[in-house]
Amino acid sequence: MRLFVNVDHVATVREARKTLEPDPLKAALLAEQAGADGITVHLREDRRHIQDHDVVRIKDQIQTVLNLEMAAVDEMVEIASRLRPYQVSLVPEKRQELTTEGGLDVCSQKDRLLKIKERLVAHGILFSLFVDADAKQIEASHSIGADSIEINTGLYTELKDPGDVQTELAKIRVGARQAAALGLRVFAGHGLNIQNVEAIAAIPEIEELNIGHSLVAQSIYNGMGNAVREMLKSIAQGARSVAN
Repeated sequence: MRLFVNVDHVATVREARKTLEPDPLKAALLAEQAGADGITVHLREDRRHIQDHDVVRIKDQIQTVLNLEMAAVDEMVEIASRLRPYQVSLVPEKRQELTTEGGLDVCSQKDRLLKIKERLVAHGILFSLFVDADAKQIEASHSIGADSIEINTGLYTELKDPGDVQTELAKIRVGARQAAALGLRVFAGHGLNIQNVEAIAAIPEIEELNIGHSLVAQSIYNGMGNAVREMLKSIAQGARSVAN
């Protein structure tokens, strides 16, 4: 089980004052030192947090690898083709949203996504899609040749009723099994924190988690290194339950 740390919201704090700190690169380096397997950033069209120069600096200076989240638009494809991150994860994006809402609708734009995939893969970039745990979306992701999917755990993390939580968790398990059976690598993320990550980490098909906001929040109290180490402990505890 790998942990990719998303440092977007370090930049959110910086952009509140349009100053130089806190620096998402420094946070990324601290996360790596604490054991993170990779760094994730979302370069949004509205540039509300991560800026173009952040992506360049982080990609050039981290010791692990960069997962670049972005919308399926020409501007971002050009940037990714030039920078060549380890992986691109396509996500839906709306100007008015606070954060990503729901998974990508792969079914309705397969031809466009296939063209984007071909451009990125030509540069040696892995191609991932952020989708809900929906059988049709997962099948569509496979049909266009995605390397992986990231299952949206947002709804799971927002539900309060224990029965509803278990129902959504079951959907995620089924989706993960389906994707793995199709040969897709399976990741997960959105809204995960210390309290809810163990059940996701216990799903054997999921091999990578993307976690950001919770780690940035905890780092305010405990420091980024300690926040990452505590998250890794919770992930390991969930993963151990599979072996047992």
